[in-house]
Amino acid sequence: MRKQSKGGGFVLASWLMVAMAGGSLMQVAPAAYAAAEAKAPVGKGALEGFANGAQLRLRWELVRTVFTPELPGGGTQARFVLSNLGQQPLPAQGWSLYFNVMDGVSTGPLEGKLVLEQVAGNLFRIRPAPGFAGVPAGQTLNIAYNHPDLVIKLAKAPAGPYLVYDDAPDVGQAIADYQLLPVTRPEQLDKGGSGAKPVVTVQDIYRRNANADWLPAAALPPVFPTPQHLEAGGGKLKLAALPNISAPAVLKTEAAFARSLLAASLPASSAGTGDTGSAGAAALRLSVGTVPGSTSPEAYTLTIKAGSGIDIVGNSAAGVAYGLQSLRDLLPLPGAAAGGIELPELAITDAPRFEYRGFQLDVGRNFHTKQTVFKLLDLMARYKLNKFHFHLTEDEGWRLEIAGLPELTSIGAVRGHSAVPGVRLQPAYGSGPNPADASGTGYYTRAEYIEILRYAAARHIEVIPEIEMPGHARAAVKAMEARYHRLKAAGKGDAAKYLLNDFADKSVYKSPQLYNDHVINPGLESSFTFIDHVIAQVAAMHKEAGAPLHTIHVGGDELPSGAWEQSPASRAVMQKKKLESTAELWDYFYDRVDAILRKHGLYASGWEEMAARATKVHGEHKLIPNPRFTQRGFSAYVWNNTEGAEDFAYRLANAGYDIVLAPVTKMYMDMAYNANPEEPGVNWGDYVELDTVYDFIPLDYLKNANPPLVGKDALTDYGKRRIRGLEATLFTETVRTPERMDYLVMPRLLAVAERAWAPDPAWATETDAAKATALHRAAWSGFVNTLSQRVLPRLDLERTGVDYRIAPPGLVVDGGKVLVNHVLPGIAMRYTSDGSEPNTTSKPVSGPILDKGQIKVAAFGRNGRPGVVSRIDNP
Repeated sequence: MRKQSKGGGFVLASWLMVAMAGGSLMQVAPAAYAAAEAKAPVGKGALEGFANGAQLRLRWELVRTVFTPELPGGGTQARFVLSNLGQQPLPAQGWSLYFNVMDGVSTGPLEGKLVLEQVAGNLFRIRPAPGFAGVPAGQTLNIAYNHPDLVIKLAKAPAGPYLVYDDAPDVGQAIADYQLLPVTRPEQLDKGGSGAKPVVTVQDIYRRNANADWLPAAALPPVFPTPQHLEAGGGKLKLAALPNISAPAVLKTEAAFARSLLAASLPASSAGTGDTGSAGAAALRLSVGTVPGSTSPEAYTLTIKAGSGIDIVGNSAAGVAYGLQSLRDLLPLPGAAAGGIELPELAITDAPRFEYRGFQLDVGRNFHTKQTVFKLLDLMARYKLNKFHFHLTEDEGWRLEIAGLPELTSIGAVRGHSAVPGVRLQPAYGSGPNPADASGTGYYTRAEYIEILRYAAARHIEVIPEIEMPGHARAAVKAMEARYHRLKAAGKGDAAKYLLNDFADKSVYKSPQLYNDHVINPGLESSFTFIDHVIAQVAAMHKEAGAPLHTIHVGGDELPSGAWEQSPASRAVMQKKKLESTAELWDYFYDRVDAILRKHGLYASGWEEMAARATKVHGEHKLIPNPRFTQRGFSAYVWNNTEGAEDFAYRLANAGYDIVLAPVTKMYMDMAYNANPEEPGVNWGDYVELDTVYDFIPLDYLKNANPPLVGKDALTDYGKRRIRGLEATLFTETVRTPERMDYLVMPRLLAVAERAWAPDPAWATETDAAKATALHRAAWSGFVNTLSQRVLPRLDLERTGVDYRIAPPGLVVDGGKVLVNHVLPGIAMRYTSDGSEPNTTSKPVSGPILDKGQIKVAAFGRNGRPGVVSRIDNP
């Protein structure tokens, strides 16, 4: 997670003594309890009867937010409610309750004779202290504790709780009956003097949605993303049968795609099974040629004429593939073509604005399968995105098989509880105690990775693997440490060959993810041996797949302050190389990494910190472009446009670095859409609605900053040439399922695709504010109507399995009527007034709602899938 460290540490906060019955017992009635996922028997001893018979129910409640002079940004009082629904008491001693918390909690003694401890990173536990009374059968324990920051999003609540008994320290029993209680009370939602609204209301949504107008289908651009030039004709090309498809051998893949595309839209009896269509059928001609006026290899022309058929010419096979995607947009929606297809005559000449149009998927924090990756690659190809940034390694998981280093996956790809160090990684992000958990544990075999590479290459998508270093590397560090101990015990002389950490290192640091043992040490020659081996193996897989590898993303972000400072190995290198600071040691590290990449014919890519130098101006911290690497061809991915660094991407580009723009406040798909506690996602950077992404102006994003920014650097003409493109980013702290991924990524990815492919819209360059506002409304209306009437219905009707977010409708009461609108104009909406949830048989919204009572409204996709429900009272 790219985030700013809050610092501080986790000590008991005296400012937050909870004014409730902390540690008190309450009588509760027994209830059914779902069995824990880990049912391994505990050891013999006093706890055996309890462990075999007790049933536990756990609830978490945000009690209130608190603002004090010590914590002006706010803290949070919270509690666990632990109910013993079994027949035996939870004993006074001999157990621990483990859980993950993303941003940490205040540790130390708790009321009721309990202790809250940090195990490592974001894994914490509560255990009884001397004097704890236990929890009798049928009773409930309140465990009050504190968060040293605001827990606005439920994503920051504890996750993955499990119980471990001292008699069986290697067995974790997941607490399956665990729920987060709703956050609705004023004291839970208080945001102090920040001026921020407690929640986004349905009235707020209505006002935001009112910035767009409904447009008829005939007024919408027929191709998405918006092409450079489209000239409409007057006639129609009618297809009653599969066209005769002609293409050279180099376009074999594109011809097969064209065949499947058109066959799916034609009646089954006329589509046929042949390769060339039927006699007398219209022709579809695919060719590689020259696109007038464009040197982009991805440029294409698409021409449809009633008399001669369809011609797609690309500057390369990629251009032809994009022309076919545009042809897909012109086909009728599935089910709409009863007796054939009518295509409008037109001529499109098109090319992308940016050569880099990317999407980054993190599979380190939570693993996602090959099939999920395939689905993402299909989405990328459909919307003309061409770079898949594959974030394969993290503190919490190494997800790629590397020949010769089996521990990277046997240990570094497995998460679960263990009392013995070096067996597996600890639970993280709610993955729980079971090492079989599908999101905590998993990796791609060598064969699977090659299959992914080939799948991407067939869709003209370049895979850019990321191997995180020197920070965010705990999985690798722990795996290579385990390898060392295994080989050392076996008497092997090369046990330290790939070791990444200095055992004598006494450095004190803490990463934003709360780790203090996750950094690759540049003082060890074995670190560079490891890096060289991994890069060689990755390059070999790309070569076998026939998928060219030009660069490897080598991380570079969030090295914690204090790392390496007390490492004898690092200090020895600094002395030998006459390095004055760890900042110079950083340069030494990336000098070595760059040399390794160059040896393999690759250039270096990394997060912005790889191109930055931390310094001070008048005692204040400031990032400046690192002059050491400006001529190395480094490609810097810039995420940080937070306060104080809004122009940093532009300053790096002006200094000579190649830049991929991935700003957290605009392009991070793991950010929640809004501040409502139940809305999925995180919020450390910002809230990112669909229009937030759409309104991004890549080469002048300071223009529409609110409030306006002064004293910031704009892009120079030279700097503009260094902007390679854009990247949407999904880190997966909160993403454990494909459905959650779809919800966070779509439809926001469509706005990314529009910004990356299409030229700047007129509103982005208009200097007159009133004209810019009018132009923006017209363009935004076109965009959201295209999504609601064409793009998203096609996903539904083609049964792609993409569960995109269907936003809650906006509601407002006006004169006794409920007015309804949606961010996607024209989408089907239904409502109830009897207390039930809307479904596909509920009354349709066809205008103002006159019913009284609580009105519940939801929008529905073309496949009947409901979206988020909005509620309002109409008295």
